[in-house]
Parts: sequence; structure tokens; C-alpha cells
Amino acid sequence: MNSINRRSVLLAGLGVAGAGALAACSSGSNATPALVNPSGSLVAATEKKRKGNGRTQNVTLTAAPAMLDLGGGLMAKSWAFSGQAPGKEIRVSAGDTLAAELSNQLPNRTTTSIHWHGVAMRNDMDGVPPVTQQAVRAGANFTYRFITDAPGTYFFHPHVGVQLDRALYAPLIVEDPKEPLCYDDEWVVVLDDWVDGVTGTPDDVLAELRQGMGGMAMGGHSSAGGHEGHDMGDMGGMDMGDDSPSPSASPSSGGMSMKFMLMGAESELLGGDAGDVKYPYHLVNGQVPADPAVYQGKPGKRVRLRLINAGGDTAYRVALGDHKLTITHTDGFPVEHQQVDALLIGMGERYDVLVTLGDGVFPLVALAEGKDATGMALVRTGSGSAPGATVRPKELNGKILTASQLRAAGDVRLPSKKVDRVHRVELTGGMEKYNWAINGKAYDMDDPAANPLTIEEGQRVRLDFVNSTEMWHPMHLHGHTYQLGDSGPRKDTAIVLPKKKLSVIFDADNPGQWMLHCHNAYHGEVGMMALVAYQA
Repeated sequence: MNSINRRSVLLAGLGVAGAGALAACSSGSNATPALVNPSGSLVAATEKKRKGNGRTQNVTLTAAPAMLDLGGGLMAKSWAFSGQAPGKEIRVSAGDTLAAELSNQLPNRTTTSIHWHGVAMRNDMDGVPPVTQQAVRAGANFTYRFITDAPGTYFFHPHVGVQLDRALYAPLIVEDPKEPLCYDDEWVVVLDDWVDGVTGTPDDVLAELRQGMGGMAMGGHSSAGGHEGHDMGDMGGMDMGDDSPSPSASPSSGGMSMKFMLMGAESELLGGDAGDVKYPYHLVNGQVPADPAVYQGKPGKRVRLRLINAGGDTAYRVALGDHKLTITHTDGFPVEHQQVDALLIGMGERYDVLVTLGDGVFPLVALAEGKDATGMALVRTGSGSAPGATVRPKELNGKILTASQLRAAGDVRLPSKKVDRVHRVELTGGMEKYNWAINGKAYDMDDPAANPLTIEEGQRVRLDFVNSTEMWHPMHLHGHTYQLGDSGPRKDTAIVLPKKKLSVIFDADNPGQWMLHCHNAYHGEVGMMALVAYQA
């Protein structure tokens, strides 16, 4: 059942003044400083400074129910843009103005929006109800218009409920007119964990997770301060999360359904607990491994792979059998090149890599980190039989680099500068109550400007992510890219490991009210979000 979530209920009552004005002040008792209005003069002035080329690209995006063919005879009823998953790629050149008209044809009076993930744009086009806009009602249209001034690999998805765990996503590629990389072809690769229309809907998943594990008869494994993980001790006989196509019987403990909650997912790379959700499939470009998407190429050609993790709850370890990958970019920004066998990509992250193709048929495998399941596509440059759907190339266990080991390319590295403002961003919560939050407070959609992390235009800002939970979190900042440490890569989404601290810096150069949140769809929706807001 596609329930109308609390955001929809809130936004149904908003008038034509829009949500931006609503978010500009807090109704809470704490005195909140005046914040920059998402549609105000400061935002407009900043947009005028962006380097546009005067060219406009017009697209129409229709969000509607769709029956998707995931390959191998598997059909899934979902919601999608233009009836396909991923949605049709949008490709523009840096400096173009994108005018994207969203037509909401979703059922059951469901509201929606589009967030342009990773793009530093004008605040009122960021697509975050109720902060930057009024949600787009069913049957209504809304046009997003902004300058795409930073080249890179991006994507777009809704920012309402857990809609991003359906098929409402697609790549956005901003090409560089002065592209410094030399390559013969490129292939956009979108990774996704899939449940919708197969074993249930994302709303069903969220409803089960919200119950938490507190009601389960788990022996002595009670919560200690709400920061517990998934270590459930002896789960004898419980389905630990296979990837069979049909839903298994739902085991229960203490009366709680276990249809979607995943147990026993462990990863050293992710510092322990790997994920919450049991997905029956993992897709590469919308296809299951039994009927994979195929890239046709020629031996010796150099290909740029643009890798996008559009998943809801899964990090992927990605490798191309019998090939090395040269990492060139992450989250749209160039890094000092590094050659690896495999890379780890969390939800919301993007990596660009170069690969020189061999002769034959090779599996591009996305191992669902810690979940013992894979997605797969094929690279075919010559004759030969395709590997099996469960192939695990040796490169998956070879040299793996994570973002913290990369360095920003010199031309995008932030200059040394005194930090003007520091915010401690403690990641809190756990599985027992499923109470994920920031600084111990769940984000309140009914009072969106309460407890903002305030900054001022022109400041150098440091965010100290302190993960006090037992699980990793991919933390995404809207409207900006931050730098990991003094010389790490420029990113907008970074993995924060359990019980670890990650410090990032950015320059406050894009006024407005911006979300900061965990890009695990379910963690964010229950409250692991905060507002990074410019003071007026």
C-alpha cells in the first residue's frame, strides 16, 4: 500500500506562498536566527554569478506507475520516470541551463519532488519539501530551472519519503567542454538494490523497520544507550538474507515480522554492520545478473565508466574481471589518479574510472558489501561465453581504495584557510528503536528550521562527523562539495564508519537552507537529517 507520508500531509495544507517561507522561521520555543530564504535575493544574486553559456536544455520527466522488465522474465510494479529503470539519462554541457519539467502522475494523491544530487545550484531548485519548495501534488507540474556550472557525474531522485528506493532516479551527466581526460568511449553504470514490486514496497520496508528490534525476544541483547547494532547473537534457524527471487516465509520473534529486516550482514570495509534491508535483487543498469546489461566495445579501447550508487541501503564493491581500474573522479570532482582492482561505493556516491579493455567477455560485478549477493553487467569485446550470474572475479579481493585514501586534484583542492565555524555532527541511534538521528534529535518535518546548523556566507566551515552508532552512514550535504581533511577528495557524500570521526571542510558560497543527511533512505526518513542554514 502506498501510504501518504507525513510530509505529504504537512504539504497538503501549504498555500501558494510555498514551503520556503515556512522554513524561514521556526515555530519552536528556541530563538532561531533569521535564515536566508531559499527564494530570496541572496540566492538570486548568487545564481547570477554562475558561469552560464546562455543555452537552455528542456526535458520533461513524468513520474508514474510502471511495470518494469528487470530481465530474466522478472517483472516489477514500481514508479519510474518514463517507464524505465534507470530513467533516461540527462546529458548537458557545463554552463547550460537545465529546464526540467516534472509531471507528477503518481497514484493515491502522492506528492513528489526532484533533488539534483551533488549539483551546487540555486537553493529553491534543490527539490526538498518542505524546506526549499512545496511538494509537487499529484496531477501537477513543476519546472526546475538552474545553471549546471560544474562538470561531473550526478543523478537525480525524489526527496519525499522513501521514494528514492523505487525506480524514480536517473543519471545527470554534466560534460566538460574542456575535458582533460583522454578516452574513446564512456559507459554510465547505475547500481541499485531492488525490493519494489517483488517482495513488497519501500513503504512496507520502512513500516517494518520502524518497529525496531525492541519487541523481539533476543535474550540478553538489550540496548545500551540506543547505539546498538545488528549483532543478534544466536539467530538459529532464521533466514539470514539470501537473494532468492521469491520472498521466504517471514520468520518472527516476539511477534515481529522479519520479512525485510536483514540480519548478519557484516563487512570489515564498512567497520561491521553492513545494512538493514534484505533485498531480493541487485541491479546494474536496471537488469538482474541472470539477464545482464551488456556494453559492447573493442579491445584496446579506453573507456570511462561513470559509476553511480542509486541504492537505498547497500554499499557495493565494484570490479571488472581481469581489468584494473584507474580512479579519476569522485562525486564529480577530479582526484589524483589511482589504479585499483576494486572500489567501494556507498549510497549517493559516484566514481569515474578509466579502463583499457581486453579481448573477450568480462563481468562487471557489484558485490553487495556484507550481504553476500551481487549485481552484474557484462563487457563484451570479442567472442566467448558469458560468465555465470554468481561469478566473483578475483579483483573483488585485490587492491581496494576508499575515499579517505584519495587526494583531490590540485586545481580543485581547497586553499589553506582558517576555519571560521565548526559544527559537531554526532550520528546517533540504533536498530532496537530504529531511532536514527543527528545530535540525538530526529529531524522534524513539522518544524523544519528547528535546531539548524547555522553558517554565514564567506565562512570556511568544518563539519566533524562523529559516528557513535554501530553502523556506517553515507553523509550527504546538499548544495556544496566538501573536502575530506586537508588534502582529501572533494565530495558531497562520504562514508562515516561506526565509532569513527570524519572531519570535512567547505566554503560557504551558496546561500540558502540545505539538507545534511544520511543517504541510507531509511535512516534519513526516520530522522538522520539536519538543516545547514545560512544566517540572513
